[in-house]
Amino acid sequence: MAEVLGAAVRLVVVVAAFLLLPLIVGQMEHKAMAHMQSRLGPMYAGRFHGWAQLLADGVKFVQKEDVIPAAADRRVFAIAPAVALVPYLVVMVVIPVGPGLAAVDLDAGLFFVLAVMGVGVLGAIMAGWASANKYSVLGGIRAAAQLMSYELPLVLAASSVAMAAGTLSLQGIAEQWRWWWLPWQAIGAFVFFVAGLAELRRPPFDMPIAESEIIMGPMTEYAGFRFALFMLAEYAGIVVLSALTTVLFLGGWQGPLLPGPVWTLLKVFALAFVVIWVRVSYPRLREDQLQKFAWTVLVPLALLQLALTGVVRVLIA
Repeated sequence: MAEVLGAAVRLVVVVAAFLLLPLIVGQMEHKAMAHMQSRLGPMYAGRFHGWAQLLADGVKFVQKEDVIPAAADRRVFAIAPAVALVPYLVVMVVIPVGPGLAAVDLDAGLFFVLAVMGVGVLGAIMAGWASANKYSVLGGIRAAAQLMSYELPLVLAASSVAMAAGTLSLQGIAEQWRWWWLPWQAIGAFVFFVAGLAELRRPPFDMPIAESEIIMGPMTEYAGFRFALFMLAEYAGIVVLSALTTVLFLGGWQGPLLPGPVWTLLKVFALAFVVIWVRVSYPRLREDQLQKFAWTVLVPLALLQLALTGVVRVLIA
């Protein structure tokens, strides 16, 4: 009975974090972009520093009519937002925020996380195919191509830190982390973070959406609450990517003075701010530039990091 109760409490905490943290990141993006790009709107809702902007967006989405195109595959169209969102909830179950503070500690946690994260991209592909819209299909095809290109450097970078720690457990990797891993695994951290941004289709890697070319890509025919689920999936993906980068390359909960979970959250929000900063700082790449960057820059860098990790592991053994 105690085990069941403990599992239920952990699940409730994970779900609460899953619902709350993406909203905080969304509000942070509103504020950061308002300051960086002089956007006045998000600074006025609710008067005091635009505190009610997120609530206003939620009310707007709920009030909008939920329309399904006549020629759409209704079942696939309806479940695509959930397919895009739910994998990030599953991933958060195994991410530790402190020593022993994970809902589930899997021995092959890293393998599990990488496998499940790839499923989230299928939501965009399903949405594009089911919408019966040429712009949506083009966006879905771009999302598929982007997944295939950037999954390889993402996995290679994660393999490097797993080799360094000698385990696939996320808890074990964070426990094995030492400060000198920062320069040692710096290349891998860069590759992992950038490849993760591309898989999330965040600017400057947002060619599957590309408003000036294909309207909103896979989400073109979506409105109301289903569109809001896609937005929530994007912010949940930012939280998951930042948390994984924190656990794998920044030592997770390790830090002076403050409690471990506080350090984890500080690092997660710092990386989430970097994601927002990159969005407002760099223009969108062309599709050919995106593919070239993956295969001619990130993959060689990931292989270099893997080789460097192997050499250092042999020397210190």
